[in-house]
Amino acid sequence: MKRFILFVCVVVVLLAVGGTGAFLWAEGQVQSTMAPPGAAPVEFTVPKGTSGRGLGSLLASQGLIRDARIWRWHLFRRGAFAPKAGRHEVSPSMTVAELATAMEGNPIPEDVPFVVVEGWRLRDTDAALVAAGFITPGAYIAAASNPGKFTAPFPLPTAGTLEGYLYPETYGILPGKLDVQALIQRQLDAFAARFYAPNREAIAKSGRTLHEVVVMASMLEREEPVPAQRPLVAGILWKRVDKGFPLGVDATSRYELAQWNDRVAFLKRLRDTQDPYNTRHRKGLPPSPIGAPTVASLQAAMEPKPSEYWYYLHDAQKILRPSRNAEEHEALRKKYNVY
Repeated sequence: MKRFILFVCVVVVLLAVGGTGAFLWAEGQVQSTMAPPGAAPVEFTVPKGTSGRGLGSLLASQGLIRDARIWRWHLFRRGAFAPKAGRHEVSPSMTVAELATAMEGNPIPEDVPFVVVEGWRLRDTDAALVAAGFITPGAYIAAASNPGKFTAPFPLPTAGTLEGYLYPETYGILPGKLDVQALIQRQLDAFAARFYAPNREAIAKSGRTLHEVVVMASMLEREEPVPAQRPLVAGILWKRVDKGFPLGVDATSRYELAQWNDRVAFLKRLRDTQDPYNTRHRKGLPPSPIGAPTVASLQAAMEPKPSEYWYYLHDAQKILRPSRNAEEHEALRKKYNVY
């Protein structure tokens, strides 16, 4: 009997020692970190609907804690835990307790919308990104001036820039973490998805190269405010190209201006017969697209509407006024006081 009591006592002591040792080990793990102080911060996402205990395996898989069981032990000892769904900035230098506290704080703001406006030039998008605090001046233009760094299911320009191929729409951007090349690739992907993929066969049958279509579309975007009228304008402009007549698209003379609406500089460009973008004096398409066209303009350039017209202008209300010959065109100029 004495031996049995002694045995029980020994077992109890061993269990107590073992339990104390396990407790001290667990508490030590809670206070330990995966990396020394100063480790680079990382983003950890708390999924919507995930329980506090369920986060342990996610933390372990991303190298932020050693064992999910330690996480569960901490939550048991801690009591209430209310993590907020979303992205949180944490670090391998944080203890389990610090990680838990960080996940109860406000998550990193989600993407903010950035609008690339229809017809914008590279310089316009660059300026808007600078104004929003996303880039330093010229970073977007520099990246878009190196087409070889990007991929697309269509032929990209081998020289110059990606002007005209960077689709204008709203893109979500993470504040403070904009990768300019990634944004440009997203714009190329959008161009492919919105226009090239669904129209690949039609482009091949149009009798124009993709680049010619993009150049024409960029002019239509600036020339005709009403999308439904763009096929008619495209038909007029393609006829002038094919017959060797100057296009007379004044928007091309604005392309290289620092400010699109700088009238003094614009009028000076119109008088410059050596300007390669002066389509009043030079025949054929301009050397490059003059901005970012939408699908409506791209499709109009690809499928122009035949007509008897050779000229057009817009009155003070921006209404399109086409004409069949120079005499009719001049009469419309005088009628609507357009010069």
